[in-house]
Amino acid sequence: MDFTKIFFLIFHFILFSFVCSVHGRLYDYPYVPRFRALSQISLPPSPAPEGAPNTNNGKNSNDSAAIFNVLSYGAVGDGVNDDTQAFKMAWDAACQVDSAIVLVPYHYSFMIQSTIFTGPCKSGLVFQIEGTIMPPDGPDSWPKNVSKRQWLVFYRIDGMSMQGGGLLDGKGEKWWNLPCKPHKGINGTTVAGPCDSPVAIRFFMSSNLTVQGLKIKNSPLFHLRFDSCHDVHIDSLYIKAPSQSPNTDGIHIENTNDVTIQNSIIYNGDDCISIGAGCFNVDIRNMTCGPSHGISIGSLGIRNSRACVSNITVTDSTIKHSDNGVRIKTWQGGFGAVSKVTFNNIKMENVRNPIILDQYYCNNNNKSCANQTSAVYISDVIYSNIKGTYDVRSPPMRLACSDSVPCTNLTFVDVELYPAQGQKIIEPYCWNAYGDLRSFTIPPVFCLLEGKPQSLPSNDVGQC
Repeated sequence: MDFTKIFFLIFHFILFSFVCSVHGRLYDYPYVPRFRALSQISLPPSPAPEGAPNTNNGKNSNDSAAIFNVLSYGAVGDGVNDDTQAFKMAWDAACQVDSAIVLVPYHYSFMIQSTIFTGPCKSGLVFQIEGTIMPPDGPDSWPKNVSKRQWLVFYRIDGMSMQGGGLLDGKGEKWWNLPCKPHKGINGTTVAGPCDSPVAIRFFMSSNLTVQGLKIKNSPLFHLRFDSCHDVHIDSLYIKAPSQSPNTDGIHIENTNDVTIQNSIIYNGDDCISIGAGCFNVDIRNMTCGPSHGISIGSLGIRNSRACVSNITVTDSTIKHSDNGVRIKTWQGGFGAVSKVTFNNIKMENVRNPIILDQYYCNNNNKSCANQTSAVYISDVIYSNIKGTYDVRSPPMRLACSDSVPCTNLTFVDVELYPAQGQKIIEPYCWNAYGDLRSFTIPPVFCLLEGKPQSLPSNDVGQC
C-alpha cells in the first residue's frame, strides 16, 4: 500500500514538471541583441523565426496569425533609443510568413531612422500600429549621408494593411522653420539653399494596399504619399498639422490608380488631398478637410511636362476655413489632359476659393511665370450640388483657362455659394472657359462661354 502511494506521488510530480516546462517555452520571448549598424534598405530575406506570442492584449482579433512584436526583437520604446534595427528585423521575419502581423504595441514610443521596408512579402501582411512611431527630432538630428527626403518607405509591397489606433508623429516643426521655407527667412523672406524635408510615409511601386484607422501628425513634408501604386484603399485616417506648416499635404498620389479615400479628417498647411500626374480611377468621399488648401488635382505640367489625369470623383465631403475648395491647377507650358472629373455634394464653410480652375499656377518664390502656348487640356468637369459660404476676399468661382488651350464641357448644376461676411455677392471670374449651366447658380456664372471653341488640342489629348 505504501509503495503504491509513493509511486503515485512520483508519477504526478514528473507530469507536473513536464507541463510547466512546455508552458514556459510557449511564452518565452527570444533574446535578440540590439544592433547599431543601420542600412537604408531592409535586410534580404532570411529564415524566419517563429512568431512571438500575442502581447496585444486583445487589440488584434486575428488570433491565428503569427505576431512579430518589435519588442521581441530588441526595441526599447522609450522615444530616445534607436529602435530602427528591431523594426527591420521584425519586418524581415514577418515578410516570409503568410498573414503575419508586425506589432507596434500600445504604451510605447519608438524612434526610427529613415528606413525602407522592402518586399515582396507573403500575402496578408499587417503592420499593426498601436503605439507611437517618431523620427529623429529635426534636421540637425538626422543622420549624415542619409536622404532627408523620406522617412518610412514601403517598396514593392503587394497585399499589405497598415492599421491600428496608434500615432505617427513626424516632429516637423524644426523642418518648417528652416529659412528656405516660405516666409521663414529674415523679415519674412524665403532664403535659397538646401531645403530637403522628409515625407512621413511613402508607398512606392506597391499594390493592394490598405491604410486605415491611424493618426498622423506634424509631418515635415507630405504626410502620406503613393507613387506608382494601384489598388489603394485609405479609410478612417486623422491627419493633423498647423495651418501655417508649409507643404504638409495630407495625402498625395502620383502615377497611382484605382484608389479610394474615405471617412477621414485632415487639417494641415497645404492640400488636404493632392492628385498628381498619371492618376486615374480615384474615388474620394466622406472627407472633412480644413483648415487646408482644399482638394486639388495638380499641380500638373511643371517644367513643360506631360500630365494625364482622368476618372476622378470627389463627393459627400466638407471643406471649411480653407484657402481653396475643389481645385484644378496646372502650369503654363505643360501638355496632356484632365478629363472626366466630378465634384458632387460638397459643403463649403468660409472657403476663400470654393471652385477654382487655375491654368496659370505659379509657385515660384514670388517670381512671375511666363505665359506659354501649350497647356494641359481640361474637359468634362462637373460641379454638382456644391453649397455653402465663401470668404469675400476672392470670387466664389474662378475659371482661369489657358489663352491657347481653352477648358471645355464644364458643367454646373445646383451650385449655391453665399458670402460668409456681409450681403454683397461677388461675381465669378471666367477666362476662355466653355461649358453649360444645367440649373440656376448662385452667383450666376454669366461669364461661362457656351458651345465649343473653334479649335481643340486633339493631339495633346491623344497622348493620354
